[in-house]
Amino acid sequence: MQNLNRCANFAPHFFTLLGFSMRKIISLICLLLPILASADELQIREDAPDRHIVVKGDTLWDISAKFFKDPWKWPQIWALNKEDIKDPHWIYPGNVVYLDRSSGTLTVNQPAATPETTTQTPPEIVVASGTPGDAQKLQPKARVVSQNSEAIPAIPLSVIGSFLSRPLVIENEELESAPRLVGTYEQRTLLSSNDVAYASNLPSDKGVQWQIYRPSVTFIDPDTKEELGREVLYLGDAVVEKFGDPSTMRITKAVLEINKDDHFAQATSGYSNNFLPHPPSTNINAKVISVYGGVQQAGQRAVITLNKGQRDGLEIGHVLGIYQKGEVIKTKGWFTPNIVLPDVRYGLVLVFRVFNKVSYALVMETKLPVQLLDRASTPE
Repeated sequence: MQNLNRCANFAPHFFTLLGFSMRKIISLICLLLPILASADELQIREDAPDRHIVVKGDTLWDISAKFFKDPWKWPQIWALNKEDIKDPHWIYPGNVVYLDRSSGTLTVNQPAATPETTTQTPPEIVVASGTPGDAQKLQPKARVVSQNSEAIPAIPLSVIGSFLSRPLVIENEELESAPRLVGTYEQRTLLSSNDVAYASNLPSDKGVQWQIYRPSVTFIDPDTKEELGREVLYLGDAVVEKFGDPSTMRITKAVLEINKDDHFAQATSGYSNNFLPHPPSTNINAKVISVYGGVQQAGQRAVITLNKGQRDGLEIGHVLGIYQKGEVIKTKGWFTPNIVLPDVRYGLVLVFRVFNKVSYALVMETKLPVQLLDRASTPE
């Protein structure tokens, strides 16, 4: 009987706590609904200007960010489809980018004039030179930009250029078969520029320009503990003087000391500067496993490594959101579950180089320091 009375007394408190918990959950849902409803809408910034004159050093991402809250939504922002913007050479310094507020898009062509503006006559400027007879009338003219001018890139290529032209990640199978430095002229221990080295297993059909590297950090998946590859340290460049077994190499550039047993990789001749930002078509969930340079945190324009690669569906140009794990609100009572708040998106990264199991991404926007093991996922 006492147990029945205890249960009877507990019941009102139980439903009260349950109701309190449900109110919290419902309030949280109501708070998130406006955010979720506007997630796919292109939002113009409140302080967006009507136009922007492109200058050297601008990027398409930065220009878009002056007008819109989601600068990576290229097809909507520029009213172009993916086929139209495969060629990145379409905006140059001196161009004027206009915001068409009626359509919510950007254009390099001035929007149609309103009736008020069509009646205005362009002002004339009189420039005198010595005598009144030498005066000239000047009127505003559209600036013609030479196609030889440097086009505005999508993202700051100066930051990632070295990451595109050098080896970064080598898997064990590649490492075992890679050409290796097996000897030096006059048995020198450390090599620098203009020194002679000898390489084994160097193919003669891959050209004469090679890069030298040394395996460094081993990437391990934090969830599966799988070995994802080894990050390599770029040491310098070399050129083949004579193919053979071993081949004779001359060091043309040394940024660090080069030793016996270092490896060679074929030099790349260049890279594409067309980084079209777009979200993945599938749900990608990756984690930050490294910040380039060996530090623990990353800021804007830093390079990070993700534990997902080509086999997981990542590709160059993919934009991912960076999320901080949601907090857990502890509730009182045995039967009331804790409330786990949603993860908070605090930044965006753009994937610029993809390997089989890992990828490198550039931090484009962030409100917080990027931490190791933070989630990088398809933007929600």
